[in-house]
Amino acid sequence: MEDKKTQQDMYALIANVLQVKTEEIRELSVIKKGMTNRSFLFQCAGKKYMIRVPGEGTERLINRKAEAEVYQIIRGRGIGDNCLYIDPDSGYKITEYLEPSRVCNPKSAEDVKSCMDILKKFHAMNLYVNHEFSIFQQIDFYESLWGSRKSRHPDYADRKSRVFSLKNYMDAHVSHKTLTHIDAVPDNFLFHKKESDREAVYLIDWEYAGMQDPHVDIAMFGIYAGYTKEQMDDLIGFYFEGECSEEIRIKIYCYVAACGLLWSNWCEYKQSLGVHFDAYASRQYRFAGDYCKVVSDALGEEKEKWGIL
Repeated sequence: MEDKKTQQDMYALIANVLQVKTEEIRELSVIKKGMTNRSFLFQCAGKKYMIRVPGEGTERLINRKAEAEVYQIIRGRGIGDNCLYIDPDSGYKITEYLEPSRVCNPKSAEDVKSCMDILKKFHAMNLYVNHEFSIFQQIDFYESLWGSRKSRHPDYADRKSRVFSLKNYMDAHVSHKTLTHIDAVPDNFLFHKKESDREAVYLIDWEYAGMQDPHVDIAMFGIYAGYTKEQMDDLIGFYFEGECSEEIRIKIYCYVAACGLLWSNWCEYKQSLGVHFDAYASRQYRFAGDYCKVVSDALGEEKEKWGIL
């Protein structure tokens, strides 16, 4: 359980938001210790809720005012979790707890198809917010948080140069930008069984969402799932229903490389705070290197036209 002060803060906030007495709040317990936050389940007046508590260093990683704007935009559209309260300064958030529910199984083709369907539905809404998520700016930003400490990867400078050389190709093949989830990973797709026994799918945890090429979300799903290239191609096929052009496929490969480096840098910052994601971090760094080569091989001699290393 959290320290006494945090616990008191949670009880006070819940009581204020739900307009109840603290003694009416029951069974507060940890249900999820994620990579960015900690989530707690509690009961009140016969209903279950979740409260999110931001994790170590989160105040430097997340723009909470921007996140609050996103929740305002998606409210009532049937694509996200029902957020009852979000503090745009502290990042505390209270949502209804959907039960029974489960997260996506990235090894289930049926689950993944359902996730890509809801993702396409969300992207087709063409929602707009006032902030953008820039992959390359964020890579540099996370690196800046290391301070004087260097990367634990001796070939980091070379790998970063190769990833950044993909930018021209990526930018040239973006047809439009819309509100994009950015953290559209299997764990953030919630399958909720309704009374009709039909499972509805919701996207949760919108902390990183901003204006971007929606195809970034496809890459994010695949790298978090640790997909092989064959599985990545299947994922692309599910989203585009088998009709993805080669140019767009290669652009998504570029996103895999860039986003791999992005989360690797994120992990290196979290490591400096004593929070380690060793296997995940190493896998993201490998994606950055492996998919630079995948892009290079796919383009052949044409890579020189785009300045790809």
